Amino acid sequence: MTHEHFDAIVVGAGPSGNAAAYTMAQRGLKVLQIERGEYAGSKNVQGAILYSDALERIIPDFREEAPLERHVIEQRIWMMDDSGHTGMHHRSDDYNEQKPNRYTIIRAQFDKWFNRCVREIGVTVLCETTVTGLIADEHRRIIGVQTDRDGDGIFADVVVLAEGVNGLIGQRSGLRKELRPEDVALAVKEMHFLPQDVIDARFNLRGEEGVVIEAMGTVTDGMIGTAFLYTNRESISVGVGCLVSEFAKSGEATPHGILDRFKAHPSVRALLEGAEIKEYAAHLIPEGGYRAVPDLVGDGWIVVGDAGHFVNAVHREGSNLAMTTGRIAGETIANVLGSCLACTRDNLQAYVTQLQETFVMKDMKKYKNVPRMLEHGGHNIMDIYPRLLNRSAQTWFRVDGRDKKSKESEILRSARQARGLTGLLGDAFRLARAWR
Repeated sequence: MTHEHFDAIVVGAGPSGNAAAYTMAQRGLKVLQIERGEYAGSKNVQGAILYSDALERIIPDFREEAPLERHVIEQRIWMMDDSGHTGMHHRSDDYNEQKPNRYTIIRAQFDKWFNRCVREIGVTVLCETTVTGLIADEHRRIIGVQTDRDGDGIFADVVVLAEGVNGLIGQRSGLRKELRPEDVALAVKEMHFLPQDVIDARFNLRGEEGVVIEAMGTVTDGMIGTAFLYTNRESISVGVGCLVSEFAKSGEATPHGILDRFKAHPSVRALLEGAEIKEYAAHLIPEGGYRAVPDLVGDGWIVVGDAGHFVNAVHREGSNLAMTTGRIAGETIANVLGSCLACTRDNLQAYVTQLQETFVMKDMKKYKNVPRMLEHGGHNIMDIYPRLLNRSAQTWFRVDGRDKKSKESEILRSARQARGLTGLLGDAFRLARAWR
């Protein structure tokens, strides 16, 4: 294989890498995909959310064979203090449609299936192989990859870096900077197994209906982060994630300790009661937003998915951005090579131009100020405001003989004591600027 030349080499077999490889092979390109795991998804035990639209644009009939868990009919967003939560709850029978919009999935199963589709369409997939570096010519144009297998390297017209958030290959090759602790979160996840009928009863579900719960507040011990719970058919995915910089500042908090804190919370504990924990995983998630996106193209290379920091941290979206960037990268490369052009930075720039017109870049630009806002006011959002919100709700809903005007005055007084009028207005101003 070292003497074989490919149109494209894809490094990584996650959603973005699979999307890119599938798209290019579908358009007739000779593609090699390299995955360091035993098989695609072997290192991903966690659950996730699949957004149908992004995958439908690649494999329209994916629902016929893809290993889907439940389609989401209910979304809960919680602001948690130590003893309760206040939040928003949306549920609709309209989501019990012929082609549901969102599904819960188990990444190990889904990635393996997606990669099987990649193989079936003609991609050569090389597993248990680590790319150790990029090969450049005398003009510093990338012309192939070096692996941990014997040989002089594998060569191609372009290399697609779908290597994940760590981006070690890009870093070693000088294509991107080292990750900043402020731009990445460390997430820990567990799979809690329960019979399907028990999950249905606890979450008021029928058949293949599912629920997603996303939470923030004191469960992260004042650190900037979030927690989640997804229902699968016979398991519940539970996890938390906090910025790496927050763990460094704390010095004492541990990812597993934060996860245990979330699981022990009164609002969560009953939902997991009696479950058997079979799987545990930790991984990094890009959270830096638009300002953390590295250079996406160069002479002979292109970046997709988590390696490009394509995650909408505000809306907790990742797989749809990964597959969309992979697909558009694949289309761009196919168009360039189909026009008998070289994969230079200028020619590959069409990928970046097209991304600017999609929801990917539009959403990331919309929330580009959120990371900075969290740096200045994030601890208030994670601690003070959840406590204030839950305490205010208790004051309002308790019927104890006090008139409602007195209760309103108490709520306002608590808010002023918590942050002061200047602090409240400052946080509101920063929040408004971040959402502009």
